[in-house]
Amino acid sequence: MASLSPSIHHYSSCNLKSVFLGERGGIRTCDVTVSRIGFFRKPVECKESRIGKRPIEVPDNVTVALNGQDLKVKGPLGELSRTYPREVKLEREESGHLKVSKAMDTRRANQMHGLFRTLTDNMVVGVSKGFEKRLQLVGVGYRAMLEGRDLVLNLGFSHPVRMAIPEGLQVKVEDNTRIAVSGYDKCSIGEFAAAIRKWRPPEPYKGKGVKYADEVVRRKEGKAGKKK
Repeated sequence: MASLSPSIHHYSSCNLKSVFLGERGGIRTCDVTVSRIGFFRKPVECKESRIGKRPIEVPDNVTVALNGQDLKVKGPLGELSRTYPREVKLEREESGHLKVSKAMDTRRANQMHGLFRTLTDNMVVGVSKGFEKRLQLVGVGYRAMLEGRDLVLNLGFSHPVRMAIPEGLQVKVEDNTRIAVSGYDKCSIGEFAAAIRKWRPPEPYKGKGVKYADEVVRRKEGKAGKKK
């Protein structure tokens, strides 16, 4: 009996009924009745993240303490710590570099691999070099000033907005309209900068508001006056 199609790898509990009809042109033919055909499915493989598998270089002025799933890094600018989930594994190589790898082959571990590698690199860079986020105030009468550890903003409200600067962050105001937020914790910098921008996001018609220095505000065309 001739073999079935090569795409069919396995069939279980099949009812095969064959009646040979002879040869036609050198090919032996048959009548086959097949029921309940099953297929082999290849297991889904989780590829390793290209970002996650890159080693993290540790500068000489940074001290790393690794205890199980807990990591502490200390540098000239400050100290940061983080606890890693069980899906990822962190280890120190002989060269001194840090390596983040998957502890299990699951979809969640694959998603966390690149994320926690980036978070670990931000910790090392933050305590050694630091980060900075810049904002700009656009609008007539919009200005900012520092009063001790408070940032005071005049954004067109009936009262000024006063914001307490979190610990570990430094804020500078230039020309009353440009704000620079710096520190060693990138997450804290981003959260405080977003909180400042949230008070008056830039509007799309005149561009007034608080925007990031590198932010591009898409402008809209206002309503045109009635033609006479």
